[in-house]
Amino acid sequence: MASDQNFFHNCLLSLYLIAPPTYISLRFLQAPYGKHRRPGWGPTMSPPLAWFLMESPTLWLTLLLFPSGLHSSNPKALFLIAPFLFHYFHRTCLYPLRLCRNTTNPKTSGGFPVSVALMAFGFNLLNAYLQARWVSQYKDYEADGWFWWRFCFGLVVFGYGMAVNIWSDRVLVGLKKEGKGYKVPKGGWFELVSCPNYYGEIVEWLGWAVMTWSWAGLGFFFYTCANLVPRARANHKWYLEKFGEDYPKGRKAVIPFLY
Repeated sequence: MASDQNFFHNCLLSLYLIAPPTYISLRFLQAPYGKHRRPGWGPTMSPPLAWFLMESPTLWLTLLLFPSGLHSSNPKALFLIAPFLFHYFHRTCLYPLRLCRNTTNPKTSGGFPVSVALMAFGFNLLNAYLQARWVSQYKDYEADGWFWWRFCFGLVVFGYGMAVNIWSDRVLVGLKKEGKGYKVPKGGWFELVSCPNYYGEIVEWLGWAVMTWSWAGLGFFFYTCANLVPRARANHKWYLEKFGEDYPKGRKAVIPFLY
């Protein structure tokens, strides 16, 4: 038990330590996929397959670890882990299927670097372990008199963020299906920010941090910001450079009205 606690705390510390260098590095160098894909990053693979493989630990590792936890049969723990699994079932299974259905020409859609997929796979191993062990083993449900209040409020925030994220992804994937290159996304949250998909995901994990009320949940939220905010900034700059005067000047990068 003590060795597992030490391992958990070391993993949690690692989550916080990797966030600042991730943010700093992504301010200057974008992961080479999507709009920013470029040669020189080694072999590539199909984007749908990459998304499936690199996100998969959040499902199989969570489901493997959760039953061994002290609170694995506690209804509060089961309710708490459900939104996490729901998000990653969509990201691991449904999103790659949607990419497959809407890719008109695989040769022109671009490959996903295996090196980037492996880094994401490693992060998801770390994060799935932390979230699953916190919810099933280390959270003190009996002493948390505010659990249901925080859970319900956080779930509303999480659900709102996930709805924005899924809707935005559908719009972007739909534009790819047309097979006429990149276009200016329009409608809904795209009228306010260039990357509502990233905005939605940031809001999701803010809701998760509230639901779990934990250093593990807060660390995941911080890392999400460190990863997605610089990429949203780069995407916003890319849109401005590509479309020039045709791109709406009032749009922010990722946070409506602010950034």
